[in-house]
Amino acid sequence: MTAKTKSGRRPAITIARSEHERLSNLADRLAERDPHAAEQLAAELDRAKIVDDARMAPGILRMGSFAEFRIDDEAPQTAELVFPGDADISRQRISVLTPVGAALLGLSAGQSIDWAGRDGRVRRLSVIAVHAAPQAAQAS
Repeated sequence: MTAKTKSGRRPAITIARSEHERLSNLADRLAERDPHAAEQLAAELDRAKIVDDARMAPGILRMGSFAEFRIDDEAPQTAELVFPGDADISRQRISVLTPVGAALLGLSAGQSIDWAGRDGRVRRLSVIAVHAAPQAAQAS
């Protein structure tokens, strides 16, 4: 995934320790079946600042969080970032294994990231707002 900002640097991302561990295991298990998705997720995990769950600042996009975001100049959209088994685009639930889902992980409002879509085109995703996940979703 191309994930650089206009200045050529990737935006800083933060991930809760428990989510980092679970997502790392997911990427490892996926490596043979879908190496591209596994590589995208692993690259984001490798560059993330990992913090204890209790120290996660509000407003950081984590699993189960809702993000309001814009892709390029399209209309804003809202979606929940979920694990693959919970994905359902008709309910605005985006898997962390999709290019958009991997790009959203760990960002906060005001951050943007460039990512390569499935068609290879570089797109710009900008986070407008992050709405906290309910406690039950964070623990699952």
